[in-house]
Amino acid sequence: MVLRILDHIDNKATDMGEETWVEPVVNYQSPDRLAAEINLLKSRFVVFCPSQSLANTGDYLARNAAGTPLIAVRGEDGTAKVFRNACRHRGVQLAEGQGCKRVLVCPYHGWAYGLDGRLKNIPHRAGFPDFDAEANGLVAVPSREVNGLIYVCQDGADDGANDAASLYVIPNLIPDGYELMTTEEVEVDANWKLYLESALEGYHIRSTHTQTFYPAQYDNLTVVEAFGGNSRVTYPYQTIERLRDRPQSEWSTNGRLTQVYHLFPNVVVSTFPNCLQIGVLEPLGLEKTRRHTYLLGDIGYKDGTKAEAMKKSILEGQEFAKAGNVEDVEVVVSAQQGLNSGANTHLTFGLFESAIGRLHVGLHRELG
Repeated sequence: MVLRILDHIDNKATDMGEETWVEPVVNYQSPDRLAAEINLLKSRFVVFCPSQSLANTGDYLARNAAGTPLIAVRGEDGTAKVFRNACRHRGVQLAEGQGCKRVLVCPYHGWAYGLDGRLKNIPHRAGFPDFDAEANGLVAVPSREVNGLIYVCQDGADDGANDAASLYVIPNLIPDGYELMTTEEVEVDANWKLYLESALEGYHIRSTHTQTFYPAQYDNLTVVEAFGGNSRVTYPYQTIERLRDRPQSEWSTNGRLTQVYHLFPNVVVSTFPNCLQIGVLEPLGLEKTRRHTYLLGDIGYKDGTKAEAMKKSILEGQEFAKAGNVEDVEVVVSAQQGLNSGANTHLTFGLFESAIGRLHVGLHRELG
């Protein structure tokens, strides 16, 4: 990786795809296309949250995924389970956000469920003489926990085998000792693909990030790789040139580059010094996207003083990353408004933007 980057620096070059990609603007504006994309998010395994969101027995995380209320819990047996977040009595959601409970109790009438989803208690049980409690536990959603990520497949078969094998193509992205530090949500007034595209190319670094990323990185210099239906885009920092005078046996990329993993279709994992972000993009409409961001940092095996110092360092670094994200959001919202102007019938992605082309190739393959 370092040799490829140094070669690009010396030759003022970058990785290039084999062909450009032309995407019809209607695919960002069609309600039918959006419905098909949401169905795709339901019909295959996609990341719901990192395992560290459910670090302890009883930990839960509740949120909507592809428009469906779901709740993930860490069971008594240590496994992660995902259920549709609806009481079997009147459909009220059992919890919101994150927390820890040994029993999930409906806030409407007090029906109670165990961490395995079984219906444990119905207040005033005599009022439901013919109700089969055994058959009316929480409705489970097929899920997998692989390499520190919890995946769900809402419309899959009970065994969830339709594309579970594809999860094992994804390498272990979360180093040992990384723990969940923060969870955030933000809504952006743009199509989810426009937002995702901003993370998958370095062609805009100099123009968009003049005061943030560009002084530390390079203009239009990336290494782009593919694995399965996914991509990895590497953005080197200028400090990588300090490795030139060191023996290769001493080379390390730690703190010298950011790597962005696109886990098809809607997840981005971004690495930073001593931490990483997991971003799940949920389409809320043709022109609105909610991003769920999970920040994990290298604080697990450190004592109290060192852990606090590392937390402070990571959070300070993330303020820099957030400033760059604000700039991305501004241009993405502007791009959405530009689509609505009617000026373009197609968007053209150049040879520098091959990871974006790969996204659209995958969508066309899945959706026809």
